Amino acid sequence: MLRKVKGLTQEQVAEKLGRPQSFVAKYEGGERRLDAIEFLDVTAALDTDPCEILSSLRS
Repeated sequence: MLRKVKGLTQEQVAEKLGRPQSFVAKYEGGERRLDAIEFLDVTAALDTDPCEILSSLRS
C-alpha cells in the first residue's frame, strides 16, 4: 500500500485531504470507491503521479 510505503498514517492523509480518518479507512478497506476528483486529491496527498497508479492497474 502506497500510503504505508510513504510512511504516512491514515490520520495524516485524512488531514491533507481535509477529511475524517474514516474516509481513508473506508476507501482502503473497499467500503467505498473514490470518484475521479477524490482519486486525484488522494494521489496529490500521497505526492504521487496518478498516471503511474492507473498504469499499474493495467498490468
